[in-house]
Amino acid sequence: MSKIETELLRSDHSSSVRLLATKGQDHGSISGAPTTLPDQLLKEFLELPKLSREQCGHLRHFHNLVSQPDGDWSFMGGASAQDHDEGSYRYQLAFMAYAAGAAHYHRLPALRSVFRSLLEKMISKMLHPEVWGYWYLTSQSGIKLDPDLKELRKPWADPVCKENVMYSGHLLVMVSLFSMLFDDDRYNKKDIIVFDWNPMFWGMGPERYSYNRTTLQKTILNQMEHSGWMGIIATRYNDIRNGTNIVEDVLAKYKQAWESRGGMVSENGLFRRWYAVRQDRVLVSQQLAHSAWIMAFMPWNPEVVKKVSSTAGTGFLQRIGDRTNIRPPGLANEIRRIANATSGGAESPAIIEQAREATKNQPPIESKSPLPTFGFIAQWLSEVEGPSQLDPLLRHADQYLNPTWIKGGLYYRRQSPGWDEEGNYLYMEPYSGNAAIGYSRLNVQGGQRAMFEHPWTKEEVQRRPCIEGVDLDSGIDFLRGVWVEERKAMVVSLRSWNGAEVVMSLNVKGLEVGKYGIYVDGKLTEVVVKGEGKDVPVEVEVGGKEVDVAVVKS
Repeated sequence: MSKIETELLRSDHSSSVRLLATKGQDHGSISGAPTTLPDQLLKEFLELPKLSREQCGHLRHFHNLVSQPDGDWSFMGGASAQDHDEGSYRYQLAFMAYAAGAAHYHRLPALRSVFRSLLEKMISKMLHPEVWGYWYLTSQSGIKLDPDLKELRKPWADPVCKENVMYSGHLLVMVSLFSMLFDDDRYNKKDIIVFDWNPMFWGMGPERYSYNRTTLQKTILNQMEHSGWMGIIATRYNDIRNGTNIVEDVLAKYKQAWESRGGMVSENGLFRRWYAVRQDRVLVSQQLAHSAWIMAFMPWNPEVVKKVSSTAGTGFLQRIGDRTNIRPPGLANEIRRIANATSGGAESPAIIEQAREATKNQPPIESKSPLPTFGFIAQWLSEVEGPSQLDPLLRHADQYLNPTWIKGGLYYRRQSPGWDEEGNYLYMEPYSGNAAIGYSRLNVQGGQRAMFEHPWTKEEVQRRPCIEGVDLDSGIDFLRGVWVEERKAMVVSLRSWNGAEVVMSLNVKGLEVGKYGIYVDGKLTEVVVKGEGKDVPVEVEVGGKEVDVAVVKS
């Protein structure tokens, strides 16, 4: 048997093609029926955009994290052992899911089974008690968020029945995103979202709380109505899927609620921090991080976001050569104050020196568990400002923030809060290092807005050809995965993350009946006839060198 084996299997009911290629060698001669397909794949197919090494590394790292055994949260532990802060497991999992969803929607839309498997694992982790169990103690409240509290409330274990929208809301977006991307309603089955509460040494016995996508959304919307609509992406996805328009009414009431309290934006040009329900009071933020997070995920309010974004980074972001540094909040706010008072430029050396002198005795770190500022800013720049502003920030990360590769995955290793003697931002925590930087690279400018305004419909997903039968468990990274409608062509590029030789079975689904050419690394290797209701399986040997596969209709 030669090193290249081409075998055409045909019957009255099916057709398949098997292509085994030794890397770096020519592929076998063409066989099969006469065809008008060219011997060489058109160059335009091999020039389609593909993921960078870093983007593949982020997806691989997401996969590595959510493939760990239950209870193993390696690389995800943050400063708060009780999982209370902005780096909590729930936030890391949610934003890894949003990154994967954006990558599938915008970059690799044909790789259905790859992303379905990945998001399914993320949602499974989101339902683990170690992710939501914090709520039993947190539900008692405290004077930090409710200054008028006189005694702790009676706690409850159900993490979504009321309040706690920073868990329930993210969970709802995750399951709604899953349904929209894959035309899959598994999370709308009865009792599919289950919270089992059963501490070993205390309590009155097991408690179970069950929901699905529909009842979870209804619960959250009821809470918003109860709190005067102070608390939207998931509702839009579900509207498209269900043929409803709930989001229009929700948005109108939401905007009105904020307008009645003075609006979302403070006099300092930044978004307000949070709303204290019992006190009916909105708190002001002095940090860019809060505004950056909001701007990254407010696709339904682009005019306001654009206006805030135009000045939000003033004083906070410092361009140094080809990279962007982040200044301490105290120094940044003083620069903004002086610049506003004097009508001078915020990057004027005189103003910066004056601000440094005024803040030289202030500690740059405001708490023991500071915000994941870098990640929030990266997400904002990715969504709103685009590569011209994002890339310099990522160059700072690659130079100062410990990019680390492990098992084919890229993340940024934890590093204590602070700045070096030259004022370079050094803080790195799990939210930014595991999820947010990856999100910023995998998203595209305006990515969330596009997904909000044009979610995939059932019909779109059903009629679009896709690749099934593969996932990241295979050890393969996927650089391309697109269906080119005008050319009736499926194009996939792949390689193993560790150089190992793997025989991959790509199941091409949804193709029209007809004759198709199979191309490997640009050369026509086989021609097959695709029958009604049948798929086209393609087996190809993949190693450390990138392999390009195309299935093109004659």
